[in-house]
Amino acid sequence: MGKITVEECIADGIVIEGLKVITPQVFGDNRGYFMETYNYNDFKAAGIDQVFVQDNQSASKRGVLRGLHFQKNYPQDKLVRVIKGEVYDVVVDLRKDSKTFGKWYGVHLSEENKKQFFVPKNFAHGFLVLSDYAEFCYKCTDFYHPDDEGGLLWSDPDIGVEWNIPEGMELIMSEKDKKWGGIKEFKR
Repeated sequence: MGKITVEECIADGIVIEGLKVITPQVFGDNRGYFMETYNYNDFKAAGIDQVFVQDNQSASKRGVLRGLHFQKNYPQDKLVRVIKGEVYDVVVDLRKDSKTFGKWYGVHLSEENKKQFFVPKNFAHGFLVLSDYAEFCYKCTDFYHPDDEGGLLWSDPDIGVEWNIPEGMELIMSEKDKKWGGIKEFKR
Protein backbone atom coordinates (compact mmCIF):
# COMPACT_ATOMS: atom_id res chain seq x y z
CA MET A 1 0.00 0.00 0.00
CA GLY A 2 1.01 3.61 -0.39
CA LYS A 3 2.98 3.21 -3.61
CA ILE A 4 1.13 6.07 -5.31
CA THR A 5 0.57 9.76 -4.70
CA VAL A 6 -2.82 11.10 -5.76
CA GLU A 7 -3.56 14.74 -6.62
CA GLU A 8 -6.99 16.31 -6.96
CA CYS A 9 -7.57 18.35 -10.12
CA ILE A 10 -8.81 21.93 -9.84
CA ALA A 11 -10.33 24.16 -12.53
CA ASP A 12 -11.21 27.78 -11.79
CA GLY A 13 -10.70 27.15 -8.08
CA ILE A 14 -13.15 24.22 -7.99
CA VAL A 15 -12.13 20.58 -7.45
CA ILE A 16 -13.25 18.43 -10.38
CA GLU A 17 -14.80 15.48 -8.58
CA GLY A 18 -13.30 12.10 -9.45
CA LEU A 19 -10.55 13.43 -11.72
CA LYS A 20 -7.10 12.51 -10.37
CA VAL A 21 -3.42 12.65 -11.31
CA ILE A 22 -1.52 9.65 -9.98
CA THR A 23 2.24 9.49 -9.50
CA PRO A 24 3.63 6.01 -8.79
CA GLN A 25 6.58 5.35 -6.53
CA VAL A 26 9.57 4.48 -8.73
CA PHE A 27 12.35 2.27 -7.41
CA GLY A 28 15.55 2.90 -9.35
CA ASP A 29 19.18 1.90 -9.24
CA ASN A 30 22.07 1.51 -11.67
CA ARG A 31 20.15 -1.23 -13.54
CA GLY A 32 17.11 0.93 -14.30
CA TYR A 33 13.81 1.17 -12.45
CA PHE A 34 10.71 -0.72 -11.30
CA MET A 35 7.23 0.58 -10.53
CA GLU A 36 3.73 -0.77 -10.16
CA THR A 37 1.59 0.82 -12.83
CA TYR A 38 -1.62 -0.48 -11.29
CA ASN A 39 -2.47 -2.08 -7.97
CA TYR A 40 -6.16 -2.51 -7.22
CA ASN A 41 -5.71 -2.08 -3.46
CA ASP A 42 -3.75 1.18 -3.76
CA PHE A 43 -6.20 2.63 -6.26
CA LYS A 44 -9.22 1.56 -4.20
CA ALA A 45 -7.68 3.25 -1.13
CA ALA A 46 -7.38 6.42 -3.27
CA GLY A 47 -11.09 6.28 -4.16
CA ILE A 48 -10.66 4.64 -7.57
CA ASP A 49 -12.56 1.37 -7.19
CA GLN A 50 -12.96 0.30 -10.81
CA VAL A 51 -12.81 -2.91 -12.81
CA PHE A 52 -10.91 -2.37 -16.05
CA VAL A 53 -11.96 -4.60 -18.97
CA GLN A 54 -9.88 -3.35 -21.89
CA ASP A 55 -6.34 -2.02 -22.38
CA ASN A 56 -5.46 0.12 -25.40
CA GLN A 57 -2.22 1.54 -26.77
CA SER A 58 -1.59 4.07 -29.52
CA ALA A 59 1.52 5.47 -31.17
CA SER A 60 1.63 8.96 -32.63
CA LYS A 61 4.15 11.41 -34.00
CA ARG A 62 4.79 15.00 -33.00
CA GLY A 63 1.85 17.32 -33.62
CA VAL A 64 -0.84 14.64 -33.54
CA LEU A 65 -3.92 15.88 -31.71
CA ARG A 66 -6.44 13.18 -30.85
CA GLY A 67 -9.80 14.16 -29.39
CA LEU A 68 -11.78 15.33 -27.71
CA HIS A 69 -13.56 11.93 -27.61
CA PHE A 70 -16.19 10.25 -25.43
CA GLN A 71 -18.65 7.36 -25.54
CA LYS A 72 -22.27 8.54 -25.47
CA ASN A 73 -24.24 5.55 -24.13
CA TYR A 74 -21.40 3.34 -22.90
CA PRO A 75 -19.16 5.81 -21.05
CA GLN A 76 -15.77 4.62 -19.85
CA ASP A 77 -13.60 5.43 -16.87
CA LYS A 78 -10.01 5.59 -18.14
CA LEU A 79 -6.59 5.33 -16.56
CA VAL A 80 -4.11 6.81 -19.04
CA ARG A 81 -0.32 7.10 -19.18
CA VAL A 82 2.55 7.63 -21.58
CA ILE A 83 5.26 4.98 -21.87
CA LYS A 84 7.33 6.72 -24.55
CA GLY A 85 7.63 10.44 -25.25
CA GLU A 86 5.42 13.25 -23.94
CA VAL A 87 1.85 14.44 -24.44
CA TYR A 88 -0.38 17.18 -23.11
CA ASP A 89 -3.50 15.32 -21.97
CA VAL A 90 -6.82 17.18 -21.72
CA VAL A 91 -10.29 16.36 -20.43
CA VAL A 92 -13.59 18.24 -20.40
CA ASP A 93 -16.30 17.52 -17.81
CA LEU A 94 -19.52 16.48 -19.57
CA ARG A 95 -21.48 15.52 -16.45
CA LYS A 96 -24.50 17.79 -16.82
CA ASP A 97 -25.22 17.91 -13.06
CA SER A 98 -21.60 18.66 -12.16
CA LYS A 99 -20.58 22.07 -10.84
CA THR A 100 -17.61 21.80 -13.24
CA PHE A 101 -19.64 20.96 -16.38
CA GLY A 102 -17.79 22.29 -19.42
CA LYS A 103 -14.57 22.92 -17.48
CA TRP A 104 -11.33 21.48 -18.81
CA TYR A 105 -8.16 20.27 -17.16
CA GLY A 106 -4.80 19.42 -18.68
CA VAL A 107 -1.70 17.59 -17.50
CA HIS A 108 1.67 16.70 -19.03
CA LEU A 109 2.19 12.95 -19.16
CA SER A 110 5.59 11.58 -20.11
CA GLU A 111 7.86 8.60 -19.86
CA GLU A 112 10.02 10.73 -17.53
CA ASN A 113 7.37 11.84 -15.02
CA LYS A 114 5.49 8.52 -15.20
CA LYS A 115 2.28 10.23 -14.11
CA GLN A 116 -1.09 8.66 -14.81
CA PHE A 117 -4.42 10.39 -15.24
CA PHE A 118 -7.66 8.87 -13.97
CA VAL A 119 -10.53 10.14 -16.10
CA PRO A 120 -14.04 9.30 -14.81
CA LYS A 121 -16.98 8.42 -17.03
CA ASN A 122 -18.63 11.25 -18.94
CA PHE A 123 -15.53 13.30 -19.69
CA ALA A 124 -14.33 14.12 -23.19
CA HIS A 125 -10.66 13.19 -23.57
CA GLY A 126 -7.85 14.11 -25.94
CA PHE A 127 -4.13 14.69 -26.17
CA LEU A 128 -1.45 16.53 -28.14
CA VAL A 129 1.90 14.83 -28.82
CA LEU A 130 4.77 17.13 -27.86
CA SER A 131 7.72 14.76 -28.41
CA ASP A 132 8.90 13.42 -31.78
CA TYR A 133 7.04 10.18 -31.01
CA ALA A 134 4.77 9.01 -28.19
CA GLU A 135 3.19 5.77 -27.05
CA PHE A 136 0.02 6.21 -25.04
CA CYS A 137 -1.65 3.48 -22.93
CA TYR A 138 -5.03 3.43 -21.31
CA LYS A 139 -7.17 1.06 -19.30
CA CYS A 140 -10.96 1.30 -19.75
CA THR A 141 -13.92 0.14 -17.65
CA ASP A 142 -16.13 -0.59 -20.65
CA PHE A 143 -15.51 -1.91 -24.12
CA TYR A 144 -15.19 0.43 -27.08
CA HIS A 145 -18.38 0.71 -29.15
CA PRO A 146 -17.53 2.33 -32.53
CA ASP A 147 -21.12 3.42 -33.21
CA ASP A 148 -21.30 5.15 -29.81
CA GLU A 149 -18.43 7.58 -30.29
CA GLY A 150 -18.94 11.29 -29.70
CA GLY A 151 -16.62 14.25 -29.69
CA LEU A 152 -16.10 17.93 -29.07
CA LEU A 153 -14.14 20.31 -31.26
CA TRP A 154 -10.63 20.61 -29.84
CA SER A 155 -10.65 24.39 -30.39
CA ASP A 156 -14.17 25.18 -29.15
CA PRO A 157 -13.92 28.77 -27.80
CA ASP A 158 -16.70 28.06 -25.29
CA ILE A 159 -14.45 25.51 -23.61
CA GLY A 160 -11.23 27.45 -24.16
CA VAL A 161 -8.64 24.70 -23.79
CA GLU A 162 -5.16 26.24 -23.65
CA TRP A 163 -3.22 23.64 -25.64
CA ASN A 164 0.00 25.69 -25.53
CA ILE A 165 0.93 24.50 -29.00
CA PRO A 166 4.66 25.05 -29.54
CA GLU A 167 5.50 27.70 -32.12
CA GLY A 168 5.85 26.19 -35.59
CA MET A 169 4.12 22.91 -34.68
CA GLU A 170 1.84 21.67 -37.45
CA LEU A 171 -1.22 19.90 -36.04
CA ILE A 172 -2.17 16.51 -37.46
CA MET A 173 -5.78 15.39 -36.89
CA SER A 174 -8.28 12.94 -38.26
CA GLU A 175 -11.00 14.42 -40.43
CA LYS A 176 -13.66 13.67 -37.80
CA ASP A 177 -11.66 15.48 -35.10
CA LYS A 178 -11.68 18.61 -37.29
CA LYS A 179 -15.49 18.51 -37.56
CA TRP A 180 -16.89 17.79 -34.08
CA GLY A 181 -19.32 20.35 -32.68
CA GLY A 182 -18.85 22.48 -29.60
CA ILE A 183 -20.10 22.26 -26.03
CA LYS A 184 -23.23 24.29 -26.89
CA GLU A 185 -24.37 21.53 -29.25
CA PHE A 186 -23.66 18.94 -26.57
CA LYS A 187 -25.92 20.71 -24.05
CA ARG A 188 -29.00 20.15 -26.20
